[in-house]
Amino acid sequence: MDPITSLLDRIHGCRLCAEHLPHGPRPVLRLDPRARVLIASQAPGRKVHETGIPFNDVSGDRLRTWLGMTRDEFYDERRVAIVPMGFCYPGTGPSGDLPPRPECAPAWRAEALAHLTALELTLVVGRYAQAYHLPASTGTLAEAARAWQVSWPHTVLLPHPSPRNTLWLKRNPWYEAELLPILRARVRDVLRGTPDGGER
Repeated sequence: MDPITSLLDRIHGCRLCAEHLPHGPRPVLRLDPRARVLIASQAPGRKVHETGIPFNDVSGDRLRTWLGMTRDEFYDERRVAIVPMGFCYPGTGPSGDLPPRPECAPAWRAEALAHLTALELTLVVGRYAQAYHLPASTGTLAEAARAWQVSWPHTVLLPHPSPRNTLWLKRNPWYEAELLPILRARVRDVLRGTPDGGER
C-alpha cells in the first residue's frame, strides 16, 4: 500500500474525538500529491457529512463561483486538494455549526499536507484555517483578507462562503470587485496544465 493510501485509511478510521461528535465520525477530505490547489477549509457541514462530498452545499456553490471553477474541476483530486481543519462534522451550536474539533489538526494536518508537493496555490477559508496557515496575519479576518498582496500569489485568505457571511460581503465590496477577478485569473493559471504537468 502506498503512503498516501495508508494515510487516508488511517484518517478514515480515526475515532480520536468520536465522543464529541453528535453525528459520529465521518472524515471528509480530498488528498492527492498531484494537486496544485489546496483548499484549507474549516469543517464539514451537515449536508457534507451526509453525502461525504466536501463543499456539496450552497457554500460550495458560492466558493466555485468565486473561483470560476466548474464542479468537474473542483472535484478533480489530481488538481484540487480539500483538507479542512477538522475532518468531521462537529455538530450545531446556538449560532450555527460548531468550530472544527481541536484534536484533528494536531493529529493529522502536518502529515497530510506533507504529501502535497505540487502545490502552487493555497486558499485559506475562514479564521481557523487562517490561524494555522497565516499565523503572522493580524487584525480581523476582513483586515487580514484586505492585505492579500502580502502572501500573494501562493496563499490567499478567503471569508467562509456560507450564506451567513452575506453581510460581510456587503460590508466589504472590495472583495468581489477587486480580489475575485484577480484570484479567478490566478486559479485559471494554476489549472492550465494537465494533472501530469504538461500544457493543454
